[in-house]
Amino acid sequence: MQRLFEIPSTPLVPVRGETAGYPVHRIFGVGRNYAEHAAEMGYEVDRETPFYFTKQASAIVPTGSEIPYPPGTSNFHYEMELVVAIGAPAFRVSVEDAAKAIYGYAAGLDMTRRDLQLAERAKQRPWSLGKAFEKSAPIAEITKAADFAEIGPQRIWLKVGEEIRQDAHLSDLVWSVPELISHLSRFYHLVPGDLIFTGTPAGVGPLSPGDRITGAIDGLRPVTITIGAAE
Repeated sequence: MQRLFEIPSTPLVPVRGETAGYPVHRIFGVGRNYAEHAAEMGYEVDRETPFYFTKQASAIVPTGSEIPYPPGTSNFHYEMELVVAIGAPAFRVSVEDAAKAIYGYAAGLDMTRRDLQLAERAKQRPWSLGKAFEKSAPIAEITKAADFAEIGPQRIWLKVGEEIRQDAHLSDLVWSVPELISHLSRFYHLVPGDLIFTGTPAGVGPLSPGDRITGAIDGLRPVTITIGAAE
């Protein structure tokens, strides 16, 4: 069957040491996965179950980009995150087997229209307007899992200009990466091309046009963006 029209091509994320890119299928985000960030958002973390939101593939933007201050918001926030790239099918996998599905890791940003997210949350509505919009998922190149140390002591941090705003360690994650993959695979057939943004530490805050953001995790290439003029 012929297409009625063309749609944007699948975004590709560079992979360290490879000439081919990682095609993005879906993006899952994990909410409140650092206790101090949950506290600053007015919640106490529990270990009952993780929860998620999604972004469309068009949210992907490569590191080094300038992204516009998005429409509909006056409170645009950064959130620095470890991103897990899935590289093998995973459905109802155990925590012990979850690592087999990991292709690699990257530094990423979960950009958020905070005022819209909070307004939706207050009315017990989905977070789509606050989270799922174009160019809201900047990401650096992927490092293969075999080239990254066991998750734990790595520092995760973000600065705006030269000021450090977020500073924590991956050991602070409430739900570990294997636990997230195992849990999420109970509800989805995870496949190569799926990305999981694993949550952000405390210290989130607003941005303005002209701000330059740098986020990094020990052992991974940093992610950088500049905020452009409002659309």
